[in-house]
Amino acid sequence: MGGAAGMPLRNRASRALGSQRGIALVLVVLALTALLLMAGLALDVSHALLGKTRLQNTVDAAALAAAKTLDQTGSSLLATAEALSAFGSNASAAGNQELAAGYAQGAGSIRVTVQYSSTLGPFTPGAAAGPYVRVIATGFNLPTWLAQLGGITQTTVGASAVAGPSATVVTACNVVPLVACGDPGAGAANLWGYTQNAPAVLKYAASGSSQVGPGNYQLLRLGGSGANVVRQNLAGDYSSCATVGDSLSTQPGNAAGPTADGLNTRFGQYSGPLSQSQYPPDVVVKGQSPALTADSSGNVWQGSTRITAANIALLYDYQNYSGDLGNSASYDYQPVSAGGPGVFQRRVLTVPIGDCAAGSGGTNSIPLLGFGCFFMLQPVNQNGSSNDVIGQFVAGCDTNGTPGPSPSGVGPHLIELYRDPDSGDS
Repeated sequence: MGGAAGMPLRNRASRALGSQRGIALVLVVLALTALLLMAGLALDVSHALLGKTRLQNTVDAAALAAAKTLDQTGSSLLATAEALSAFGSNASAAGNQELAAGYAQGAGSIRVTVQYSSTLGPFTPGAAAGPYVRVIATGFNLPTWLAQLGGITQTTVGASAVAGPSATVVTACNVVPLVACGDPGAGAANLWGYTQNAPAVLKYAASGSSQVGPGNYQLLRLGGSGANVVRQNLAGDYSSCATVGDSLSTQPGNAAGPTADGLNTRFGQYSGPLSQSQYPPDVVVKGQSPALTADSSGNVWQGSTRITAANIALLYDYQNYSGDLGNSASYDYQPVSAGGPGVFQRRVLTVPIGDCAAGSGGTNSIPLLGFGCFFMLQPVNQNGSSNDVIGQFVAGCDTNGTPGPSPSGVGPHLIELYRDPDSGDS
């Protein structure tokens, strides 16, 4: 008999087994291929995530650098240049070979865009003055490996970051040992009684003029006592922190020479034991001509003209200074980033604002109400015991510390990262 019906049972079983083995082999091959593709996909996804993380870190650094430069100089041109410089520097860091190749100083596939907005939410590009900065990086192409078996030759990732000023700080860590006397009844919302852009006497030369009490000249004892500590702290040596609600100890005595020595380093003037290598000058050190004077009532004068917020434009004021910071041709000292000794905004002081009415003669405690930003209008003009310190109250300044809970505010602040409200890449 022929055909399958006449085939011996053993032969039919052998054929069936061979057929099953063939099917099993196909299934094994398919399964192995699927596992290989899955392994390749997992490997390539991990590779993409690592690349994305490195790109995000680089974009974060660029946004922070741009926001800080914008905060210091008011120039979006300088801020954009700083963002691109920071991006390039971080892309070239060890371990970032693919990122460096993708950027290739602007010649690679990665494209970096810098935008500015006056508001955080919504972030609306086009406000050159910021203060919020967004850095966007697109087109970072990462090659695949095993996933190429499935026809996927590369993955492309992007990242964005937003940075800008924080809320007003409640803890500041680079304050000067001066106390600006504030009105507790006015509160933080009304700037403790200070007027925007108005001049203010931060230290009186004449005994009895200060509100702190007899024998006090608005100096604070921070990190130690004595005139030498005052000198160094006014130059910028104090690194510890003060928090709203603290009580700060006063430093009795005029310390006329040490006051001038310390503060004038910010203008590139050095005397006593202080040096430029320790305490760099500001990049712009222009003062007033003729020099300003103060009377015992806290009024500031230039000759016979009383200076107020309304006419402070007669002086070289913070607005002029901010304009000069955005123009390198106006620098008296080139900044450190350009090989010089200059540091932006050394003339802008973070000053504790206290309830001076709680003080008394000698060493006493002043309740800390908050902090203010004051622009030094001129060097300290010491003449014997005369050494008035005259500043201008300004809206904000960059400091170290801890911001308060309010989403915005006027005064010292940090530069920090924010979640990009318009992107999941942030």
